[in-house]
Amino acid sequence: MTTKRMLSVTKQYPSASGQWGDRAFKWLTLAMALVIFVLIGLIGFELFHGSKLALQKFGWHFLVSSEWDPVNDHYGALPFIFGTLVSSIIALAIAVPISVATAVFLTELAPLWLRQPLTMFIELLAAVPSVILGLWGIFVMVPWLRGHLFPWLQKVFGFLPIFGGPIYGVSILAGGIIVAIMIVPIITSVSREILRSVPGLQREAAYALGATRWEVTRIAVLSYARKGIFGAVILGLGRALGETMAVTMVIGNSPQIVKSLFAPGYTLASVIANEFNEATGDLYPSALFEIALVLLAVTVLVNIFAQMLLKTFAGPSVKPQN
Repeated sequence: MTTKRMLSVTKQYPSASGQWGDRAFKWLTLAMALVIFVLIGLIGFELFHGSKLALQKFGWHFLVSSEWDPVNDHYGALPFIFGTLVSSIIALAIAVPISVATAVFLTELAPLWLRQPLTMFIELLAAVPSVILGLWGIFVMVPWLRGHLFPWLQKVFGFLPIFGGPIYGVSILAGGIIVAIMIVPIITSVSREILRSVPGLQREAAYALGATRWEVTRIAVLSYARKGIFGAVILGLGRALGETMAVTMVIGNSPQIVKSLFAPGYTLASVIANEFNEATGDLYPSALFEIALVLLAVTVLVNIFAQMLLKTFAGPSVKPQN
């Protein structure tokens, strides 16, 4: 019996132990995958159960109300949603160009003797605890922003409402900058691995057609890796939405919706960290639980929207011709 025939017989009639092992492996991996859904469901259920009192009292008005008055038991999440989204957008606007450019430099342009030290420092920055960055932000970054960068921005772009008003130092813009510092290592590391996975034939084909290094990077590398880079950006956005300590220490913690980025703000995660231990009564903790539920919902919705954009960027699939 030939080897091909033996393999065919083995495939048609697998041993009993092989069948049991395959089935066990299949169900075990399925159970591990379902654990993720179970955890998300349990978290959502617990948050919903804890926020039931606030949901019954405020309903959908909780999402559009700007009032946060624990003394009179009036609560609204709109200032915190606003602060979370604005600070995250600022962080992405700063971090994405820096991160992608750094990843491109490390994979395409940097000499070999420089790549490993730069990569090591990027990984070290990712390992710095957020509370340490928050302390650095209070004592180093905020005074510098208040004395140098913010006045310059106001002088040059003061005609725009977002750069108007008094300068406090602690502000929504400061919160966005500190979050950008925190997500740069994440986006850079993932983007670097994505760019390293681009086949060398892509680059060689572009060079063979007479493309310059910039054209090779733009057309053959970045275009090929754009889907993975977008995924790296989404990972950074997830970190930005849920960041707590560093943002709490530099954003100002003021529950208001303002036009100026120089004004203090508040985020969903910050208000939970700041006020949960001091929440008294029944309605106050329930409102904070609903804030956590809103944060979970915002994170899920943003990820769904990102997946829709990802499918749009990827374009229609092309079926191979027979």
